[in-house]
Amino acid sequence: MNLKQRMANGERLIGTFIKTPAYEIIEVLAHSGLDYLILDGEHAPFDRARLDQCLAIGRALNFPLLVRIHDAEPSSVLRVLDSGAVGIVVPHVDSVEKAARIAKSAYFGHGGRGFAGSTRWAGFTTRTADEVLAQSKEETVVVVQIEEPEGVDASADIAAIDGVDGLFVGPADLGICYGTTDPNSDVVRQAVKKTGESCKKHGKSLSTFAANPQAVEALAALGVSMFCIGSEQTFMLQTARAVVAESKAKS
Repeated sequence: MNLKQRMANGERLIGTFIKTPAYEIIEVLAHSGLDYLILDGEHAPFDRARLDQCLAIGRALNFPLLVRIHDAEPSSVLRVLDSGAVGIVVPHVDSVEKAARIAKSAYFGHGGRGFAGSTRWAGFTTRTADEVLAQSKEETVVVVQIEEPEGVDASADIAAIDGVDGLFVGPADLGICYGTTDPNSDVVRQAVKKTGESCKKHGKSLSTFAANPQAVEALAALGVSMFCIGSEQTFMLQTARAVVAESKAKS
């Protein structure tokens, strides 16, 4: 069962953001038990070459990699999907029209994703056009980030769009829009809940960022089933700090 199917089934999925553009990190974390990784092309220094390396490793290991792209342009969507990403996470989607354009650009068809059989995603000319089109329908994941109040208000209509697989509430940006820096504030939690109800109504996945595993159950109660917990930087810092603290505890 691929990631798209597991999302549709409402399975609890645990992933993390990748901020360091190094394929070795992908290779290591593929053994961790995580269900997916999101390469952060919005806030981290991924150039095209290093993004391509990471996606090549993901394909080779059959490990699902999503890419948070820096904008909603069709060219950005095309580039990461052609390179082997199983899907995209698109920031700042605050309207039905924007979500619909994104979904269309991720799939082949008139006015949609441009076809090329020579890409990594298509198997470097080893697969027929029919096979590639079928893979697009069966595999491609489109997640739109709800980071403004307008997106929350439009979440039911956004979730209804064919081709959108999930909504991702961005608690930091959303909280700032509401006038708070606390991602656990009541106003943010209510926004998550409302978006979760929209997703449930239309059979779509709801995901969000979780600072730590302790936050998972409370978010699950709001309808979240797909959790992006911290990042590889968080994992490294937490482990290093714990090792240092334990090693110095009896000194």
